[in-house]
Amino acid sequence: MAKIKAPELRTPFGWVHGGPHQLADFRGRLVLLEFWTLGCINCHHILPDIKRLQAEHADTLVVVGVHSAKFTSEQQTRNIRKAVLKFGIDYPVINDADLGLWEQYAIRAWPTVVLIDPEGNVLGQHSGEGVYKVLKPEIERAEQRFADQLVRGTWITELPTGDHGFLRFPTKLCPGPEGSFFVADSGNHRILKVSEAGKVEMALGNGKPGFQDGSLMEAEFRNPQGLAWLAPELFVADTDNHAIRSVNLATGEVTTLAGSGTMGYYWDDDRWNEPVDPNSPWDLALVGEELFIASAGNHQILRMDLSGDRKAYRWAGTGHESLHDANRQDACFNQPSGLTQAGLYLYVADTEASAIRTIHLITGQVGTLLGTGGKTAWGDADGIFDRALLQHPVGVAALGDQLFIADTYNDKVKLADLGRERTKTLAGGFDEPNDVMVMGDYIYLTNTHQHRITRIHRTNFTSEVLSLKM
Repeated sequence: MAKIKAPELRTPFGWVHGGPHQLADFRGRLVLLEFWTLGCINCHHILPDIKRLQAEHADTLVVVGVHSAKFTSEQQTRNIRKAVLKFGIDYPVINDADLGLWEQYAIRAWPTVVLIDPEGNVLGQHSGEGVYKVLKPEIERAEQRFADQLVRGTWITELPTGDHGFLRFPTKLCPGPEGSFFVADSGNHRILKVSEAGKVEMALGNGKPGFQDGSLMEAEFRNPQGLAWLAPELFVADTDNHAIRSVNLATGEVTTLAGSGTMGYYWDDDRWNEPVDPNSPWDLALVGEELFIASAGNHQILRMDLSGDRKAYRWAGTGHESLHDANRQDACFNQPSGLTQAGLYLYVADTEASAIRTIHLITGQVGTLLGTGGKTAWGDADGIFDRALLQHPVGVAALGDQLFIADTYNDKVKLADLGRERTKTLAGGFDEPNDVMVMGDYIYLTNTHQHRITRIHRTNFTSEVLSLKM
């Protein structure tokens, strides 16, 4: 079998972290190239596998991240660097903004990993999740085959560093009791209860990444995101634990309602009308005593009856990633990451499609309010719904016939007027706003990559940073 020489690691955009390098620097070692893009949920899912392989083969394997952007925002080195910091990536990462390396290595999907032998030849590649079980035996065979050529010894890596304040990558918001609100302080693996004036009244969770029930100070979360308040409980989408948690402020106890710590997978006709495990649950929305869950990792919406058995059931989506309108069981979504309810509709930020979807709560019909779902169907354009463009929106909030959108990759907050069927920009200049919340006279937003909460006055649209204090 002819050997395939691995193309050189060279781009016009340089290295994001840990470089510069060329393949010759890794001669005598196995090299694992990870082709990824920062907004892709499947790329998030393989990180534990990559880190596990990196640890178990530390004396023979070097991991190199190749960031091949899907969205325009993802091409920028500063945005990739923040993602490296957020995800705790300690291996070198190169910016492949023009997809040059993607083409040279004949990559077709995110994520894809490529294994290179100690002589610089391609041994094989794998696309999708399940990286550990596929690569583990391949790496072990390569270690045996090239035993005499391997240069053993741990490749020195380092974690990226960055500044943040009291918050670290805050994400989702929800109103709480008596004028307070909750914010997912995701980078610190906790939830904060905050007054309108910015006083931190309570911290939920001990701040250590983990999966543990118990008292408010004992409980552990891992990258919590979506929140929903129904007194006396706060419901939490515990994203990296693939679980829905309940924080009962009356008893001070945290319990797990759904999820075992592993990703649930089910497609088409599988497992309707039986409890399922969430898969990277990203946001929550309450409609009465029904809790709707954006199960981003499996491209579905789940439902939990809080007055019933409190289990998660499939409600909308086949599990296939696509923009397809139909009845809720036959429709398809694209990494749904934001939910809100207004009237008879559930509105969905269908993030990877840069779309806003609707689900009628009675008929179950799924429609598309904004976006077309094509591979390049994103941008930054206001105006009538048929022509408006968003870029990777993650958060939505409704007030009457107004829908507020965290247009995340455009660094803006936009308003969709449901009566006039037009969009307009309310404010910009943010850094990946992740969620929006309407409370009182203000629209609150998490300015995620600046580690801040900002609020915008709903009348004059002036904005201010909310300074948090204990």
